[in-house]
Amino acid sequence: MTVKEFKLPDVGEGVAEGELVSWQVSPGDAVSEGDIVAEVETDKALVEVPSRYDGTVQELFAEPGDIVPVGDVIISFNVDEGAESGDAEAEAPDTEGEPGDSVDDAKTDTEEAAAAEAADTPEGRVFAPPAARKLARELGVDIAEVEGSGPGGRISESDVRAHHESAEAHDDTADETAVTPGEGGAPEAPTGAGASETVSADAGPRAERETTLAVPATRALAEELGVDIHAVPTEKTRDGEAFVEAEDVRAFAEREEEPAAEAGAEAEAGAESATAEPAREETVPYRGVRRTIGEQMATSKYTAPHVTHHDTAEIDTLVETREELKATAEEKGIRLTYMAFVLKAVVAGLKEYPILNSELDEEEGVIRLKNYYNIGIAVATDAGLMVPVVKNVDEKGLLELADEVQELATKARERSISPQEMQGGTFTITNFGAFGGEYATPIINYPETAIMGLGAIEQRPVVDDGEVVAAHTLPLSLAIDHRVIDGAEAAKFTNTVKEYLAEPTKLLL
Repeated sequence: MTVKEFKLPDVGEGVAEGELVSWQVSPGDAVSEGDIVAEVETDKALVEVPSRYDGTVQELFAEPGDIVPVGDVIISFNVDEGAESGDAEAEAPDTEGEPGDSVDDAKTDTEEAAAAEAADTPEGRVFAPPAARKLARELGVDIAEVEGSGPGGRISESDVRAHHESAEAHDDTADETAVTPGEGGAPEAPTGAGASETVSADAGPRAERETTLAVPATRALAEELGVDIHAVPTEKTRDGEAFVEAEDVRAFAEREEEPAAEAGAEAEAGAESATAEPAREETVPYRGVRRTIGEQMATSKYTAPHVTHHDTAEIDTLVETREELKATAEEKGIRLTYMAFVLKAVVAGLKEYPILNSELDEEEGVIRLKNYYNIGIAVATDAGLMVPVVKNVDEKGLLELADEVQELATKARERSISPQEMQGGTFTITNFGAFGGEYATPIINYPETAIMGLGAIEQRPVVDDGEVVAAHTLPLSLAIDHRVIDGAEAAKFTNTVKEYLAEPTKLLL
């Protein structure tokens, strides 16, 4: 056995350090390449750190809450030399490394972390991130047999699920035509999602599944609460599989704990003083994502002179159109929200008024007009406001946009979103109406030059042919960088967005 030290890799562009949030392993645990060993929060996002080795955890070198610089050793493994992967040959020395090797080793670790996504197979190289490899192991899929849809044949989690479903469908067909005993043996009982599709929240306090889909953060929460994720009831599905979210895990854990909590409540009441006073003040660390959000907001507010234009769109026709399309979307497993329509309307407006899809480059003294449309969607999370970016909105249909928005928002709330999924935006939309209210003065997501805020969709009084009637309306708040955009352009852009929202069939053109 050889001791291999693993250093915190460069988990994001420009990231120099990270806060260790939690360990997913303990000394003595057996791990495989790609298994998540730790969660680290950088100033950009919560990042999962995968193992590069097959072996056993020997020692943990940091505690949750510690700030760890990139390149510092965080964990060591006992690795069987004969089982080491080929891409580990060029990695940093073990515990007997030579003096002065820290800088080079950090670079080597970074390079190897990227190289670890590819594994040699008899048929060549298989390119897949750790999350896809882990899902393949959970579903019993041979990663080498999966056809990748990404650049260079890169395999994604959706590719693994599609391969798994295809194999299950083939197995079901084989079961229907299986030979009888004596002609080759009896068919095996079906496993996986096909054997558990009838399970729902109405089936009782516990569900029994062999396959459950959940983001890594949800699985970590289930492990922390001592919950069997396969026992958590859910009616949600993703790609035909049962899909469990963090709220499902918490609700299940609370139901399980209620009897014990009630039994111990009286004893605790007698032990605690009824006159105990809460602390007058508490402190919350100002770092990580929260600090980055604050610094970004300050930079935007004190750099770009903000002007906010308010208006209201009448959207009775949009409400009716969405209601007509909801059933079709639900048949495809997609929740059709108003945001998909707003995205298309905003892009239509940006194409007519490209100055709002721009960036001011002060160093070169130019305004960069973007001819691509990557729209950020502000999402409220426990860590603060995150802005996942929907790429190439102009090239996607309503259902595709609705599905992608939902997926990115879930990742942001579960803290499993990658830094790459929050970069490259050209314009931002923030939906404060989801929490009530009509108008606001949103802060521009600098260095973009505009952001549109959405108020709550409600029936409000409007004037129609001299009479006051009730109509569904959507309040709009457009904040602009007045160095680049004039008030007249802001008003014209908003009018265009209103026009498309009032007559959503125009979006099909």
